[in-house]
Amino acid sequence: MRAFSVPLPTVLAGFVAVLVGYASSAAIIWQAADAAGATASQIAGWLTMLGIGMGFSTLALTLWYRAPILTAWSTPGAALLATSLPGSSINEAVGVFIFSSALILICGATGLFARLMRLIPHTLSAAMLAGILLRFGLDAFVALQGHFLLCGAMFAGWLLAKARAPRYAVVVALITGWVVCLVTGEFKTESITMSVVMPTFTAPHFSLSSLLGIGLPFFLVTMASQNAPGVATLKASGYSVPVSPLMVVTAAIALLLAPFGVFSVCIAAITAAICQGTEAHPDPAKRWLAAAAAGVFYLLAGIFGGSISTLLTALPLAFIHTLAGLALLSTIAGSLHQALNHERERDAAIVTFLVTASGITLAGIGSAFWGLVAGGICYGVFLTARRA
Repeated sequence: MRAFSVPLPTVLAGFVAVLVGYASSAAIIWQAADAAGATASQIAGWLTMLGIGMGFSTLALTLWYRAPILTAWSTPGAALLATSLPGSSINEAVGVFIFSSALILICGATGLFARLMRLIPHTLSAAMLAGILLRFGLDAFVALQGHFLLCGAMFAGWLLAKARAPRYAVVVALITGWVVCLVTGEFKTESITMSVVMPTFTAPHFSLSSLLGIGLPFFLVTMASQNAPGVATLKASGYSVPVSPLMVVTAAIALLLAPFGVFSVCIAAITAAICQGTEAHPDPAKRWLAAAAAGVFYLLAGIFGGSISTLLTALPLAFIHTLAGLALLSTIAGSLHQALNHERERDAAIVTFLVTASGITLAGIGSAFWGLVAGGICYGVFLTARRA
């Protein structure tokens, strides 16, 4: 009997999936936790539990269904939190995490996922997401003013890789930025420590303004921009997996771990595609091995979450802003394209986009919610006028 073995390209696919996931959004998660008022130790604990949550859920679903099912945190959701949480306490942030995960769990358990998504026009959801992410895209280029060499080199690396190997563009930008920081002395290596940080429990606090202004948009963004594309990617790759159990399992894990900083557990799309292609394994029936490898790497990343946190603090803020902005450029472009692609819904979508991007707060409720409300009103008025 031959010994069980996993091909090196399959293991590498799992590693690259996790690397791309962390490279594209760990900086955004750091900003979201910082916006909630989390301390450096608490942020390290968040990253620890996020890695463990992703690793456990990825392994559980992949091994159960023998399909390459990767989970991920909601990067657009983290971006929303980073822009919406300032002024809120960390206890309110945990309350938002629990509220959103509970809604997703209910949707999965009752089969409301598809029906709920149909209630909100896709163009408005895309416009809201683009408005949320706009600041991150702008910050990537604003950072050029004070750190031209660093940010310019990162952009050049991203551009060249995007033209030749788009999947690794963010990784190339990350490595380029590290090299520049090392050469210029902006990378404070003395502050990096290899440590295992135990996460701390944070009691949730629920307030109506934070649940409506942050929790509801966060739920909608997570469902529309993370879970829906994740399920679509899985099906497009030829894997027929029941949707409701995926929603229930991921939401239940997020709900359980929310007091420890796990703001979401979702079905991955971009990183999952790395483990669902021919590069992971020529046999589609064995590509689940790449996802299983990714689950193991997620667990390792979680164990050393404290080191990842100190690594981020050792880098200049311009590095984080540029990396986050470059990682989100495709998402911003895709969201704008989807929002404005339908001429009849274009005006309502642009209203949603502008109100969301404005950052206004009315009655203690953030701009993402009001953008959806304003766009929804326009959508309804225009639809009624056309039918009259």
